Amino acid sequence: MGRKTNQLPLVIVVCSVFGLVFGATASQAEMNQCLAAENPSHQCLTQNPTLKRLEGMGMGLFAGAGAAIGATWRIKSKG
Repeated sequence: MGRKTNQLPLVIVVCSVFGLVFGATASQAEMNQCLAAENPSHQCLTQNPTLKRLEGMGMGLFAGAGAAIGATWRIKSKG
């Protein structure tokens, strides 16, 4: 059981990193789709791409960490 306890922080970190990467990718795809539209909105044209990407990364980080914490909590409660 001690070994599983040591792996839990690693699971949280790995899921958080994946969330960070997927969040950045999703926000980049959203920006590309917005700019490729026939009539891009004013908001689309005036948004800061770096800020938008950081926002997506932050959301992905929290989603990944939340998923990892939920999964490890479930594993711990069953074990």
